[in-house]
Amino acid sequence: MTSTEPLVGDAPAEPPTAVRPPLPVKMVIAGGFGVGKTTTVGSVSEIEPLTTEASITEVAAGVDDLTHTPRKTTTTVAMDFGCLTIDPTLKLYLFGTPGQERFGFMWDDLVEGAVGGLVIVDTRRLDDCYAAVDYFEHKGIPFAVAVNAFDGTVEHTLEEVRWALDVSAGVPVVVFDARERGSVRDALLVVLELALARTER
Repeated sequence: MTSTEPLVGDAPAEPPTAVRPPLPVKMVIAGGFGVGKTTTVGSVSEIEPLTTEASITEVAAGVDDLTHTPRKTTTTVAMDFGCLTIDPTLKLYLFGTPGQERFGFMWDDLVEGAVGGLVIVDTRRLDDCYAAVDYFEHKGIPFAVAVNAFDGTVEHTLEEVRWALDVSAGVPVVVFDARERGSVRDALLVVLELALARTER
């Protein structure tokens, strides 16, 4: 018997199992000006996030309220982009929207194909996120409200935020820290679970 002949009783070799790439899932990060959308994407993205930041000029400063963000020197003028692998079967692609209403014409393109959205809220200026909440409600896209804990604190309870935004009981309202990777991931998972629950109905 030569070395190339199989030994008696040896099982035939099984073909290698093909490794399937993770399922791509699109999610939108929305909210008003300066609430932490770019920070959120940057904190959790496993790649260097793509940002379209432009310097805030004197003209823009006269339009955008910088009262609560005096150190903010740039603003998103198109979108932020990043990604996060949840597990070997699922990968989130994150698209951050511009916060100013004058860039609202871009939203329809950014949310196309998205399974859900995370609306970030600064409790010091809740009215800045009304437009985002209304948009997702109008489009019928599942979303969660994420209260960004600036300096580790929030100025209103979650129930007060829910009442002020007039969102239904089916819309999760959570607290998170846009600077912390784990906190951002948990908030995104809330949206993902909400979207999955809707598809199973």
